[in-house]
Amino acid sequence: MTTSPALQRPDATRNASPYLYGPEHQAVARVLNSGHYGHTAVTETFEQAVAHFLGVPDAVAVSTGTAALHTALVAAGIGRGHEVIVPSLTFAATIQAIRACGARPRFAEVDPATACVTPTTVLEAITADTAAVMPVLYGGRAIDLTPIHPHLTEHGITVIEDAAHAFGSYQGTRRVGATGQLTCFSFGPIKNLTCGQGGMVIPRTTAEAARLRELRLLGITASADQRAASTTYQVTSAGFRYPMSALNAAIGTVQLAHFATAETARRHLWRTYRAALADLPVTLVDVDVDHSVPHLCAITVPHRDQVWRHMHEHGIGVGVHYPPSHTQPAFTPWHRPLPDTERLGEQIMTLPFHQHLTDDDIHHVTTALQQALTSTGAHR
Repeated sequence: MTTSPALQRPDATRNASPYLYGPEHQAVARVLNSGHYGHTAVTETFEQAVAHFLGVPDAVAVSTGTAALHTALVAAGIGRGHEVIVPSLTFAATIQAIRACGARPRFAEVDPATACVTPTTVLEAITADTAAVMPVLYGGRAIDLTPIHPHLTEHGITVIEDAAHAFGSYQGTRRVGATGQLTCFSFGPIKNLTCGQGGMVIPRTTAEAARLRELRLLGITASADQRAASTTYQVTSAGFRYPMSALNAAIGTVQLAHFATAETARRHLWRTYRAALADLPVTLVDVDVDHSVPHLCAITVPHRDQVWRHMHEHGIGVGVHYPPSHTQPAFTPWHRPLPDTERLGEQIMTLPFHQHLTDDDIHHVTTALQQALTSTGAHR
């Protein structure tokens, strides 16, 4: 098989790849030249820019998306003895954040069409110990739990969104993060917006924002400038070492300034895949592209493992997002039967999806997929 010239470009065959616009290099150089690399005014400027972009009063930057989930859980009072409803079809970070605060995951079923929890599957999973629901906005799709908010509120259940895939997406007319939930973003290397590494929590109240800032810096209430201007400071609670550095914030600030480009490009890529896959015996996981900024292009495919091997043998980096968490050795104490999730776990596969891709690349990927399906007998 002849590889197309486009796919010989660096990163083009990878399942995911960071995308930089250029000015990030100068922004990082300015921080390096300043001699101040930690949490500085550069980080605070990035927080303010994200808050303005989302249309919210505040945003709290942390070191990773996992740190965002962990601090959000703790700030919401989730801990030992509590259960957190969470889909099994998610990255291990979601579950590890729940475990890190001492709580237990309560795995919920997902809708096979979207790979997301629904109001019905959340209600089915609630127990007397449920203290929070952590919906995962798979592929960038917003999740509307509004129909069950009265029930959740009545039982003191907090919604904490794992929006690692969904920066920039909309729920209705508002961006994810601006809909009143405690929301967590990831700004890792391959996310819709990257800081190199980083995360963000969107608090619900001023008090919650203050608590998050205290948690991210070892329980210390004073800022770095305040500590430098005094001979003492107070540690008022337990906390973590989770601040976002100025280096990461500088990258994120540039990325945010160019986010309209990412939004347009990612929607175009997903729609191009949708058209190219229309005649193949696969099912595209629906991200509601008109309202999302897609992070993944996921399909369900028969004979997935055989197809996956064929694609890799031909140099195309397909992935599996994700093996169901309730089947992982570390999480089997909380295993419960989830037939829809288990079927998805056997069939789901993600196609290369990043802003380096061209339409020709997508044609090449889908042509290779058609050949893989034919060779495995799945195209009959």
